[in-house]
Amino acid sequence: MGRRKKAVDWLSRLVRGNRRAVRRPPASKYPAPRAEARFGFAEAGPPGLHDLEARLPPPGTETQPAWTPRPKHNDRLDPSQSAGGGYVRGADGTQRPHYWGHRERLRSRFLSGGHAPMPEYELLELLLFNAIPRIDVKPLAKRLLAEFGDLNGVVAASERNLLRVEGATDRVWLQLRIVEAFAHRMSQAKVLDREVLSSWSDVVSYCRTTMAHRQTEQFRVLFLDRKNVVIADEAQGEGTVDHVPVYPREVARRALELSASALLIVHNHPSGDPTPSEADIEMTLRLEAACGALGIVIHDHLIIGKDKELSFRSTGLMGTMGID
Repeated sequence: MGRRKKAVDWLSRLVRGNRRAVRRPPASKYPAPRAEARFGFAEAGPPGLHDLEARLPPPGTETQPAWTPRPKHNDRLDPSQSAGGGYVRGADGTQRPHYWGHRERLRSRFLSGGHAPMPEYELLELLLFNAIPRIDVKPLAKRLLAEFGDLNGVVAASERNLLRVEGATDRVWLQLRIVEAFAHRMSQAKVLDREVLSSWSDVVSYCRTTMAHRQTEQFRVLFLDRKNVVIADEAQGEGTVDHVPVYPREVARRALELSASALLIVHNHPSGDPTPSEADIEMTLRLEAACGALGIVIHDHLIIGKDKELSFRSTGLMGTMGID
């Protein structure tokens, strides 16, 4: 135990750099190993401390790790690993990721010239800057537009479909949902508490914004008071790609709860074609009958497609057929 303690004490002083204070143990106590001996746990016993000192790297020597780090998640890659990779040197001489200059130029163009002259992929890049701060997002912006067609399609994409695109993350999904919520609230503000007939274009615009690019059918009702002012806007049903269940009694009951005098009903066709089906016409007539029995008028039924909409009132489909 005494020899081990002295050896440990000597080695600790050696590691701390106080080599002058080290008194090397007598060679007789720790004979040098034979040249043919291989140091190991069983073959040669404990190595001499002078051999341990010889194995230490010289002061100031940089050692390389014996392993290579795995690439990190794609929104945290080193700039040199991103698309186009590498660094650039700024006017002040500092080294920056290659995409920083592109982001600054894009922001400046947007602030000085607005969005009109910018292609859609650049507008989408601006949006993705906050979601993915550390890599070049232009390739992702172009992939999203190629997958979903346009900005409306990208913003309205479902979480499942969006995350299938290479490079899209949960943060991208969240950013798009925030943008969609802002757009809906801004459109809705132009409709609520306003008279429908005098703001019909705003009503149609609102319905397009909220429903044109949905991937499943949705049935909405705008409830109006006696002055045709919108007092509520509610989704009454969610469906599949080609069907949404509608319950006329539930719609009429909700109208009574809100003291509504009239309704504007709206649903979308994910196929993009607003042509009404036989089921659409039958459902409209049943709604007219259920609400009419309570003195509630249905002004119109709008079907929203991707590029246009259809009005039952304008095409003469409101109140023209009886119900068997």
